Amino acid sequence: MFIINLTYIKPLEEVEKYLTEHIGFLNKYYSSNNFICSGRKNPRIGGIILCNAKDMKVVEDIINEDPFKKNAIADYDIVEFQPTKYAEDFKVFVE
Repeated sequence: MFIINLTYIKPLEEVEKYLTEHIGFLNKYYSSNNFICSGRKNPRIGGIILCNAKDMKVVEDIINEDPFKKNAIADYDIVEFQPTKYAEDFKVFVE
């Protein structure tokens, strides 16, 4: 499992220009069951995506499709982790 930490490197005005495309990107990967949850940071300096993928290469390939990446709107930090304790309802994502 991976935590994708986005940090905006452009002003919010630029972020807003690509937000609709970014939401389409998110929807694509929610549909494929790669994304588990996502949201804005508070304060609004970026976002977080919880991603279920086979390996780091798959995550990098996914990120390269993000309009925020393609248009140099955000930097990405990826943290891989192995869930060992989780709520019962989360079990479906770990198996």
